Amino acid sequence: MMNADCFALMGSMGWFGWLMPLAFLLLIGLGIASLTKYLFSRAPLGDRI
Repeated sequence: MMNADCFALMGSMGWFGWLMPLAFLLLIGLGIASLTKYLFSRAPLGDRI
């Protein structure tokens, strides 16, 4: 879809059309942040209980 089509579809859905993509981007960003935190800030194997 072109940008104009997407914006027209979002505009016709009202506030819900703007909330859904923003919520999706927020969830993707939080998932990437938690994954990088898990990968790069793990404790060494000897410090685990």
